Amino acid sequence: MATNRPLRRTEASAYLLETHGIERKPSTLAKFAVVGGGPRFRRAGRIPLYAIADLDAWAESLLTPSAATTTEHDCLRRTAE
Repeated sequence: MATNRPLRRTEASAYLLETHGIERKPSTLAKFAVVGGGPRFRRAGRIPLYAIADLDAWAESLLTPSAATTTEHDCLRRTAE
């Protein structure tokens, strides 16, 4: 998906899956918009719009550092807490 325009919620959901392998339904993004924890967005009237850069930053924030084993991941998680 090569575009610089903001994406509507359905497009943002598809972009996250296609680009980052992160599956979040449009309804989940809508819930995040109410309770927090999702990607940043703007509104054009009632229409939520997501910038590609904000989706990429949010997706990156979900990822752990790379590790060679699950044990290494557990150690990385414990040092981050």
